[in-house]
Amino acid sequence: MDSKSVQIMISMVVYMAAVIGIGLAYMKKANKSTDAYLLGGRSLGPWVTAMSAEASDMSGWLLMGLPGVAYWCGLADAAWTAIGLAVGTYLNWLITSRRLRSYSVVANDSITLPDFFSNRFRENKKIIMTVSALFIIVFFTIYASSCFVTCGKLFSTLFGLEYQTAMILGVIFVLAYTLLGGFLAESASDFMQSIVMIFALTVIMVLGVVHAGGIGAVAENAKSIPGFLEFFGIATPVTENGVQQIINGQPQFGEAGKYSLLSVASCMAWGLGYFGMPQVLLRFMAIRDGAELKRSRRIATVWVVIAMAAAIFIGLIGRTVFPDALTTSSDSENIFILMSESFLPPLLAGLVMAGILASVISSSDSYLLIAASALSKNIFAPAKKNADDKQVLWATRITLLLVAIVGAILASDENNQVIFTIVSFAWAGFGATFGPLMIFSLFWKRINRWGALAGMVSGGAMVFIWKLLLKPMGGVFGIYELLPAFIVSCIFIVVVSLLTAAPSKEIQDDFEKAKANA
Repeated sequence: MDSKSVQIMISMVVYMAAVIGIGLAYMKKANKSTDAYLLGGRSLGPWVTAMSAEASDMSGWLLMGLPGVAYWCGLADAAWTAIGLAVGTYLNWLITSRRLRSYSVVANDSITLPDFFSNRFRENKKIIMTVSALFIIVFFTIYASSCFVTCGKLFSTLFGLEYQTAMILGVIFVLAYTLLGGFLAESASDFMQSIVMIFALTVIMVLGVVHAGGIGAVAENAKSIPGFLEFFGIATPVTENGVQQIINGQPQFGEAGKYSLLSVASCMAWGLGYFGMPQVLLRFMAIRDGAELKRSRRIATVWVVIAMAAAIFIGLIGRTVFPDALTTSSDSENIFILMSESFLPPLLAGLVMAGILASVISSSDSYLLIAASALSKNIFAPAKKNADDKQVLWATRITLLLVAIVGAILASDENNQVIFTIVSFAWAGFGATFGPLMIFSLFWKRINRWGALAGMVSGGAMVFIWKLLLKPMGGVFGIYELLPAFIVSCIFIVVVSLLTAAPSKEIQDDFEKAKANA
């Protein structure tokens, strides 16, 4: 390892030590009870609520996946996806946050998402709780694997380690940190990491423009590539066996592809995912005062817009500065790393690339913690009726380990791992499984437990059906699976609820109470 790599490692080690310190600082408080460990005792302030929600949401996708898409095929895919996410962020905070904060308290002081859905419908047999917990475990395991892929790519690129070795080291660090401090440590460190992430994006974007010769040079290069700088066109790299062809140092592109309104709708549909995203919804439940959510909404929206705009520009700038450096769609996700190493002194590069590590930590700890709580709190505890708080905490930690192992296995094949693709599938899963159910649970008094169960199962199942069976057919079926699955879930919720008995008076009274307190 050369001196440059050593200096980068020193910066990142210092950063990781600070994150571990946060975990240790919150360890005693987190271990008081499962409520403290899993939801922080509903004590988050507006800034921590907003910025930890967005940091845990964006993950390595923001610093690697999104710039990679922009570098590989230009503006359209990345921009329309970012617009959908920005709109979804704002609407989720505006529509969902305050009502969920109120309703989660009314619904027997629920501290997990399966808890809330089960208590919302006053379940006795806990069917909704179990099914929702299983969906969370499945999709968060996939989500966690995307974070581990990011770790593997980061450490293997920086330090020359084998991908699998680098990935496993990242898993061990994230797992150790999450085991220590629970939700409070996760949220506090996510606040710090959200600052590091946006700092890193902004610095690299500005330096990239300088090294490219100014905004004009970036725009000129982008315009020279067919479809690269269009909202309704897309660049098509000429590839052979997945590798872009380079002639005389110039990457080869074919004619611009058409970007239809169906493609726009497909990308914009990403915004629907927010209504079912557990790592964001839990922050709504954990804030100390629902009245502070308005401030959180503003903070979160501004952060998201700035961060995603910077990430996209980094991809576009990268094509100007390093036109032939990254020749596969998977390699293109390293453009942020390449620019950081090239533009900054090693110690500063290490700090900036800690932004990638920050995004991984802030997301994977959320994913692991929520998946673990789904099993321990919502499956283990109800099944073992005499389980005390200490046993539930241990079950949570054991589940953390198991989910991390499975996620690492899914992330083990370097050649088949494109972060954007993994995240998009898990995002669709959560959005379709829980998004419609959350909206109807909060705002439609007539929804009953059978409608809730039908909507959840149909939405989750349709994500797999559309992705694996229908999407390969192309044409109209090529649309992002979240949109049709979300619609199917809504239909099932309404139809099944109307065809079965209305909810009890007690459930309807809870609805009115939550509405009045929101």
